This record gives sequence, structure tokens and C-alpha cells, in this order.
Amino acid sequence: MAKQALILIDIQNDYFPQGKWPLDGVQAAADKAAQVLQAFRQAGDAVIHVRHEFTSEDAPFFTPGSEGAHLHSQVLNQGDEPVVLKHFVNAFRETNLRALLEQRSITELVVVGSMSHMCIDGVVRAAADMGYTVTVIHDACATRDLEFNGQVIPAAQVHGAYMASLAFGYAGVVSAEEFLKAQTATA
Repeated sequence: MAKQALILIDIQNDYFPQGKWPLDGVQAAADKAAQVLQAFRQAGDAVIHVRHEFTSEDAPFFTPGSEGAHLHSQVLNQGDEPVVLKHFVNAFRETNLRALLEQRSITELVVVGSMSHMCIDGVVRAAADMGYTVTVIHDACATRDLEFNGQVIPAAQVHGAYMASLAFGYAGVVSAEEFLKAQTATA
């Protein structure tokens, strides 16, 4: 039987409205992530939190040791749930994430968090390349408007493009409701 783990990526204070780098729809995404987190805890499945800190004090957000770099209160780690500290987009790069998954014999990852176009994309592609089966909970992820070549690309379009791309070749992409319903059906 496959063993799954929930990976919560960068659900940190700076991404919320009072933070330094607020994301579009971050509260709704955090609410969905918290629902999925609760289901994993109730099932006794593995939960791993990932948080980002830049290495420079002059970073635009997630500065070392700042309140903004702390995990958001809705998804704080509990008990023996590890928190992986990363300094790069890909949560596997120069961290112990893969070792934690191997120690727990994990073969399937469920990913939630931020930002859809950066750290979610990075970890999902890396995980798939490493052979993990990956599911992304699309409504438990958030991003922000981007700009390219003088044009603003709205957050919803950025998010949709990245979810479509991941679904095309790297992961199953489902809503929190769909995922939780499927989990209940197999329990």
C-alpha cells in the first residue's frame, strides 16, 4: 500500500494581507489547506511543513528570523511534524525533505501552499522527476499578479496556467473537496 504525506509549502505570514508580499486569495487557500491538514492528522498520515527564508536581511519578504517568515497560525506544525527550512524555490534543494520522505517510506505526495507559479511548481516537478506520485490541491494554493513584457497577468490566470501545466504532465490536480471525498471513500 502506498504511503502518502502532505507537504505544506510556504504558508507563511508575509503572504497574508498584513505581510510584506500578500497573495491573491491566500486566506481561502489557507482555509482549504487547513482542512486537508486536519484530514491528514486524523488519518495519522505524515505531514511535513516547509518554510522559506531568504539568506539576506534585505530580502523583499521572508527575511531571516522575521515574523513574516513564520508559519501562519492556521497551519502551525504540531507534535512530531517536521518543518523543513529552505532557501531556494525547490524544497528538495539543499534540504532534508527527501530524507524525511524516505525515512517514512513515502511514495505519494499531496501538495498545498504558495506560490503556485514558484515553489509549488518547483517542488511538484522535482518530486515527479524523483518518482513520487503527486497530487496538488489547486484551491489550497495561492499566487499573485505577475508582469511580463509590460502586461499584467492576473493571479487567477497565473494560477490557472500553472495548474494546467502541472496537470498536463506532473501531477493530479484536484480541489480540496474532491480530494477529501476520495480520501473518505477509501478509508
